[in-house]
Order: sequence, then structure tokens, then C-alpha cells
Amino acid sequence: MAFCKNCGSPVEGQFCGKCGTPLAAGPAPGGYAPPQPPPAQPYQQQQPYGNQPQYGAAPQAAPVAAGGLEPNVAGLLCYVVGFITGIVFLAIAPYNQNKFVRFHAWQSIFLNIAWFAFWILEMIVSTVLLTISFAFSALLGLLSLVISLAFLVLWVMLMVKAYQGQKWVLPIIGPLAEKQA
Repeated sequence: MAFCKNCGSPVEGQFCGKCGTPLAAGPAPGGYAPPQPPPAQPYQQQQPYGNQPQYGAAPQAAPVAAGGLEPNVAGLLCYVVGFITGIVFLAIAPYNQNKFVRFHAWQSIFLNIAWFAFWILEMIVSTVLLTISFAFSALLGLLSLVISLAFLVLWVMLMVKAYQGQKWVLPIIGPLAEKQA
């Protein structure tokens, strides 16, 4: 079996199925070999907001130090204990230089600050509504439960996307995290 000289993958036929490089069959009769075009680079789409599909090859991460974590595992761990692990990964030397890990650390910090602010606001409104009517307070409690479950699902999805090596940019918090990273 022949292997591609460009990417090293096995080649069946005259062209590489992975990068499209023609299989070199040696020089043509007469000693002339036509020049080979450079391999086509895959298209990389930027992801400004939300969960959009990625095209092309995944970006190459910085090499991991011996005994260190892969960037996708470090990105997942940024979300585990909220802003605490986000701050920890911004302080640890090999990870604070990786743009992928820094993005997830900042997004974790901003998301947890927003959640904490929402929680304080909900407590204040609940206390005020409890003095007015128990029914209003109960409705706010149900709404708070639904929002808490949505936050839990969002938190798990962010951890899954980070482990898959993807940047899932949240609508308001994500651009702030990208600026900080």
C-alpha cells in the first residue's frame, strides 16, 4: 500500500483521499516530471456566536508538558467548580498561555458571575413578593426552578463542548471572554 508524501495517510488509487495530493508515479518518460500543485488547505469558518458547525481541521493546540492535561480536558475543568477553577486555570503557567483554555476559563468566570447576580436579584424580588402575596412568591419560585434547570443544562453543554475541543460562544458572555482570551 502506498502512503501520501504530504499527509502520510494510506492511498488507494492515484490521489490521496484525505488531502487530494496525487500519488507520485515517478518521472514521465524523458525525465520530465510536471510540477505538482500545493495541497489545498481546508476552509476554516469563524464562529462568532452560538453553536454553529465547524468546517475543516481542528486548530492544533500547543504541545502538552509531560504530565500535563490536554487543552480540551483543561477547558472542561474550567467549568467544574465555576469561577474558582476558571481562576485557577488562568493562574497555572502552561494553561494560561493556551488561548482555548483561557477562553473557557473567562467564559466560566463570566457565566458564574452572571448566575450569582441573577440569584441575588431573584432572592430580593422573592422577598419583596412574599410580603405582598404568597402566590406571587410561589410563581417566582417555579420560574426560578425552571431557570435553574436551564442553567444546569447550559453548564453541562459547555463542559461537553469544551471536552470535544469546540468553542461554544454564549451570546453576551462569549464575546467578552474572547476579548479577554
